[in-house]
Amino acid sequence: MRICLVPAAAVVLLLAACAGKPARNAKTVPLPAADETEIGQLYTRLSDAVTRYEGSAELADAGERERAAREGNAALDDLRAAALRCHQLSGCEEERFLSAFDGLLRRDAPIAAATGQTERPAGDEFEVKAAGEGSPLVSDLPESARSITLLRGRPLAEIIALNEPVKAALEEWLTQYRPNLIQAYVNYQYMRQLMWPEYQKAGLPEALLFGFIAKESGGKVHAVSRSGASGPLQFMYATGLRFGLATSNGFDQRFDPTLSARANAAYLNEQLRVFNNDLELVLAAYNGGEGRMGRLAAGGRARFWDPSVYGALAQETREYVPMVLAAAWLFMHPERYNLEFPKIDTRLGSVALTRSMSLSELSICFGQEGGSRDGWFRALRNLNPAYDHQASLPPGTQLSVPAVLEAAFPRVCAQGPWQALAAELHAATMPQVAMAKAATPGSSAGSRGRYTVRKGDTLAAIARKHRCAEVREIASINRLRAPGYAIKPGQTLQIPVCAR
Repeated sequence: MRICLVPAAAVVLLLAACAGKPARNAKTVPLPAADETEIGQLYTRLSDAVTRYEGSAELADAGERERAAREGNAALDDLRAAALRCHQLSGCEEERFLSAFDGLLRRDAPIAAATGQTERPAGDEFEVKAAGEGSPLVSDLPESARSITLLRGRPLAEIIALNEPVKAALEEWLTQYRPNLIQAYVNYQYMRQLMWPEYQKAGLPEALLFGFIAKESGGKVHAVSRSGASGPLQFMYATGLRFGLATSNGFDQRFDPTLSARANAAYLNEQLRVFNNDLELVLAAYNGGEGRMGRLAAGGRARFWDPSVYGALAQETREYVPMVLAAAWLFMHPERYNLEFPKIDTRLGSVALTRSMSLSELSICFGQEGGSRDGWFRALRNLNPAYDHQASLPPGTQLSVPAVLEAAFPRVCAQGPWQALAAELHAATMPQVAMAKAATPGSSAGSRGRYTVRKGDTLAAIARKHRCAEVREIASINRLRAPGYAIKPGQTLQIPVCAR
């Protein structure tokens, strides 16, 4: 029995193309006069697209999987574009397009056949998940699978408006922040099976989860902002508590990928109810506070882009919303933007330490095992968030690791030269200098003033204001931790001052 996944998704896309659009009404939405020539051309495109789609089945049967996928997706794209144009023309019979999609729904799905997933596994309760999520097409056809994820019954791709702010955010991600986007994707892939199920259970699209991660933390579970927001999804402490993120045995659960994804999904579903399923308002509430957004948007009766709402928001929130939407859009449609996310083996394994070691030592001895360009430090930290990366863990400690490292562990980290090198480097310490730092020209060693941090300050900016102070010196005096040097408004810093 064939599984008709792709045609079902196509029907969702076509129906959603008209979702939320006003009914045809000559008094309010004047339509162009009937153009019989153009309408005839649309019907021809309809026929050609169906024929092309059906032809992709033959390619799949012949083993040409990639070509079958390209042809099938191109046919669906053209069919959908023609349907949208038909909707704009008076006299064009949209029912023809609905009938065509319905016909595809009832036939064998060629792209599903291309994946070899054409039969129900024996003894397995196979469930076709909504809009392609969990489909076997995901690995081979990422765009097809991602672009039809749903939010409250509507495809996310239809909800995201590609207006000027979102387009500007796309440019940001594709230029100066492209490395950040790709690294966030890599980090997320190793945590995907820890986080995505929580979104899936909550009925939320994966692309949105990635949009949050890319903007909030870049996929670093131990990220902490200057305001104290923490974890991969950057929860403030009070908000985290509200959604079940507490402190357990000294571990801040905001750093747990699974629990933070669950809390984030619960927050989104709560706020979608509050703001009448307006995603942009919900994102703004996540960044700027739901109370403020509730007052500005009258509980969802005004839109995020309305001047009365948009103009009253902080610049950070005005930039935040389109950046999250743009990252989600790129996750769904990388091929449209000359963007290629790396293919990664994200299977997980585990190792049991045979001797006392830290995550830092493991990162050193694993090196670039398995062809990892950037090493394994971030993945090891993200998969084992409860452990300080510098702390020596006792023998027998079970650690979660990428599967490629599970097989390599006995060879490179349990013993041998790389393990010995890692232990040697980890044991090294910076010398403690007892003598006072020599005074710089024009300054007085030991002479300090005080400065109260203001909103928008950074340590570098404060150092520039005080010409005899350096960033590292201020950080050392005030015990600020690198590399973030987190400070907050109202905090009082000791600052070296110049000699008179």
